[in-house]
Amino acid sequence: MKTKKRSKITEKYTLWYRKGLRLWEYATVGVWHDRRNSLFVRAVKTVNLTVKSFLSTDLQSTACALTYRLILALVPALALIFAIGRGFGFQNLLESQLFNYFPSQRQALETGIKFVDSYLAQASEGIFVGVGIVVLLWTLISLIGAVEDAFNQIWGVKHGRTIWRKITDYTAIFLILPVLMVCGSGLTAFMSSSVENYLPFMTPVVSVALDLASVLLIWFFFTGVYMLIPNTKVKFKNAFPAGIMAGIAFQVLQWLFVSGQIYVSKYNAIYGGFAFLPLLLIWLQLVWLFTLSGALICYAAQSVTDYALESDVFGISFNYRTRIGLGILAVVNRRYQEGLKPLTAVDMQKTFTIPLRLISLLLQEMEDLKLVCRVLPTSNPELIAYQPAKDLSALTVGQVMTAFRRHGTHDFVKEFDNEFASLNEMLNTLELNDENAASTLISELEIPQKALSIRT
Repeated sequence: MKTKKRSKITEKYTLWYRKGLRLWEYATVGVWHDRRNSLFVRAVKTVNLTVKSFLSTDLQSTACALTYRLILALVPALALIFAIGRGFGFQNLLESQLFNYFPSQRQALETGIKFVDSYLAQASEGIFVGVGIVVLLWTLISLIGAVEDAFNQIWGVKHGRTIWRKITDYTAIFLILPVLMVCGSGLTAFMSSSVENYLPFMTPVVSVALDLASVLLIWFFFTGVYMLIPNTKVKFKNAFPAGIMAGIAFQVLQWLFVSGQIYVSKYNAIYGGFAFLPLLLIWLQLVWLFTLSGALICYAAQSVTDYALESDVFGISFNYRTRIGLGILAVVNRRYQEGLKPLTAVDMQKTFTIPLRLISLLLQEMEDLKLVCRVLPTSNPELIAYQPAKDLSALTVGQVMTAFRRHGTHDFVKEFDNEFASLNEMLNTLELNDENAASTLISELEIPQKALSIRT
């Protein structure tokens, strides 16, 4: 009897093990061969790609670097917020909120506020007023620039914003965001006190509403970060779920950080007034780590349709890569000749179902070869489109193929060039023969009719 019971238990566990193994194989490998577009399949693909990207990307080092930069920019950032707070008359409110946030570190906060006041005094006195403001803004701009670089690396974007766009965009952010923060804090305090004085029975409802509003604000803040910081187009439907996850993680870390202040007082004998500093550094690094992880989730959600071909993209043969590059160049050139609006990489991906990463790599290569150049379409200045960088009417297929072959660094091993001069001469002759054989002009290449009917 006991033997039969044991065998049934063994069979049951074996069955569950096999089911779990099949589910694991599907989630790790088989899901990329599933062409269904259901919510479950997309969710599994998103989780799969997020985990793979997390393991292949050194987010820990990036989070450490951003933590270091944030510490350097902390005093200028607080100085900007306090300067705007003074202008609106909310400096005392900001200080009280900081004291409530770090109840056990009042002495350290008072010292930090003195640093901020000293920074503001030096930045606004005498001949240093202009230099101080420039240094303040540049410190903050460099911080956001580092965040943009980290996000661009996740998205596979090689070019960040130009220095002029960084200055204009980030300066606007730093001037508007503190105003919104200060006004939001003042409005919250005003509503709480007004309801408590005039409508005391509504106090619990308003308190819950304000807490809910703060949660939604954090979610939308992270959503905006994921949409606006990378130098590429990010869809709201992909950024919002990532913003929710990052916002929840931030609030959990915030609660742990505030709760941890109680235990930090035990280390006052070692660290003195800055006993909370180790905890602050750990908290900042975890916040950056979860923020970058949210960017990975956003990237994965938007890139699941392309990832099935991702391994093929990096293992693509030179022959096939050249063919696709010639096709893209022919489309760009023909649309320019027909007077049609230039296409973006996303337009090409949607029309020809070529992986977006491959299109971006080929366009970057052709941009380096001075074959195409970037333009800003009038319909949406945030996007980047491509048109010919020069007159391609006399350019042949052979010349483009030779340019693709020679792209990159070469002729830097002089000993090889000298020792194998005859080999180099023979290969140069073969390349010249290939150019002469492939004498078809780029403008003569046939392209699909739908390439001319794309509406941007």
